[in-house]
Amino acid sequence: MKKTIAAVVALAILAGIAWFVTSRDSQPVADQPVAVEETATGESPFAEVPEPDTAADETLEVVEESAAEPDADAGDKAILLAQAESPEAPGNWKFREGKNYFRLVPTQPTLGGADKIEVAEFFWYGCPHCFNLEPTINEWAATKPANVRFVQVPATWNGLLVLHARLFYTEEILVRNGVIEDGPAFRQAVFQEYHQRHNRMTSEEAIRRVFERFGVSQEEFEKTWNSFEVAQKLRVAQDLMRRYGISAVPTIVVNGKYRADGASAGGYPQLMELIDELVQRESLR
Repeated sequence: MKKTIAAVVALAILAGIAWFVTSRDSQPVADQPVAVEETATGESPFAEVPEPDTAADETLEVVEESAAEPDADAGDKAILLAQAESPEAPGNWKFREGKNYFRLVPTQPTLGGADKIEVAEFFWYGCPHCFNLEPTINEWAATKPANVRFVQVPATWNGLLVLHARLFYTEEILVRNGVIEDGPAFRQAVFQEYHQRHNRMTSEEAIRRVFERFGVSQEEFEKTWNSFEVAQKLRVAQDLMRRYGISAVPTIVVNGKYRADGASAGGYPQLMELIDELVQRESLR
């Protein structure tokens, strides 16, 4: 009987030892990483709880920093742009685009170079409004800013105007060459010939007689009148009229970009103010 009890106790002790050893081996060590085995389908059994994506976190962090901190270069550009555009703000100017003047789109070429702001007056000797504007535009031209070039372009809509345009360019060349000494006086005489003496100057011969009164010989007149230079100037004038959309005279075009006249400006004194304002706009560019 005693042997049987001892045997049972011994078996119990052995079973306890075996259980203790098995339980100890089956538990993982806390500091040891656990390898995740893939299933037969190739998917991790823990796919439903993905580990954090470090690369994604870093990307989000960069975006947040970029959004929070302004770009120094971008800030500088924004300031420069604001300075450049500020003169165009509607509240800063007396005259309004689309009402007092009209913008040419795209900007068209000018007679001279880009070294100066060009103010061009399109006119006709037979136009009474051009005759009335002449003293005012001459006074403005005498005191214009140093960075402004003033040019006059004759209209060429029909045969009579082309004839008078040729008169203008013949006069311009003879003044430049010193054959006509007093250009403004000659120009005034041509206006008076049409509007006060009622000489419409409808032929080359009638025009030649006007030049003769200012000491221009027939030979000098004919050589200049029929010159290649005069013909070329006429072609340029016709091209500019088309480009600028000139439909009436007198019309002012500033730097190939802005077109205006006395009616849109509100009168000739206002037109002179408008010219100065448009010149100022161009000077700020």
